[in-house]
Amino acid sequence: MTETQRATRSRTFEWADPAETAARLGRSPGLEMLQAMRDGELPAPPILRLIGGTGFEVEEGKVTVLMPAAEFHYNPLGTVHGGVIATLLDTAAGCTVHSTLPAGVGYTSLDLMTRFIKPVTVDSGLLRCEGGIVSRGRRTAVAEAHLYDERGRLLAHATSTCLIFEIPQT
Repeated sequence: MTETQRATRSRTFEWADPAETAARLGRSPGLEMLQAMRDGELPAPPILRLIGGTGFEVEEGKVTVLMPAAEFHYNPLGTVHGGVIATLLDTAAGCTVHSTLPAGVGYTSLDLMTRFIKPVTVDSGLLRCEGGIVSRGRRTAVAEAHLYDERGRLLAHATSTCLIFEIPQT
C-alpha cells in the first residue's frame, strides 16, 4: 500500500479571531484576562485549540492547563512530540507570569529550560500542566511548570524566564 492508499485520520478545529483578546492586552490586569478566557468571555488562544487543550484553571501566580494526550500529538516514535510537551509547559509558565501583571504591563518568554522525565502517550490520559511563580521582579519573572499524567506521575518540567515590560497604550 502506498502512502496515499493508507487509511488516514482527519482532524478539524476552529478558533476565534485572536484580535479580540489582543485588543484587551494592557487594558485589564492579566489575572482578569485569563479568568475571562477561562469563563468563555474571551476566546482561548488559537494555540490551545490547535493542540487540543480542553481548559485551564487560574489564580494569581498559578495556572493549570489541561489537555488529553492524543494520537495526533505523536512523533515517529509513537509518543507525544516534545514540542507539544514544551508548548504546554511554556503556556503554563507564561500564563502564570501573566496572572501576576497589572493593567498596562505585558511579558514575553526569554527562555524555556525543559526536562522530559517519562514518555507521554495516549495511555497518559488527561495531562495536567501546573505553573507557579519562582521569582518576580520589576523586569523579569521566573516561573516553573510541571506536567503530570492522569495518575499524577511527573512526566516533564520546565523553568522559564520572562521579560516584563510596559505596554504602550494607543
